[in-house]
Amino acid sequence: MNLDQAKAALLEKQQELLSRVERTHKHIRQKDQPVSAKFSEQATEMENAELVHALDAEGRMELNQIQHALARIEAGQYCDCAECGNPIGEKRLEAIPFADKCINCAE
Repeated sequence: MNLDQAKAALLEKQQELLSRVERTHKHIRQKDQPVSAKFSEQATEMENAELVHALDAEGRMELNQIQHALARIEAGQYCDCAECGNPIGEKRLEAIPFADKCINCAE
């Protein structure tokens, strides 16, 4: 596996996620419209707010996983399963670049 390519892909994904988290965080913090007087609109606004919070949390979790994967590259452990120590597998790392477990341990 080409670790330079894996690192570049992780850094690119990290930038995308940082941008998304910044947008969701901005949306959460800058809600300047008053809550609607209509119940149906209030429900929709609450659903939208919940979705934005979920996207924010998901983005932060993925950023954490990417940070961990980048640290594993630096430590020379990127291709090794964190649980059993066996190789994770190139195809798995291509599909999920921040995977830290082989397919058997992940199941």
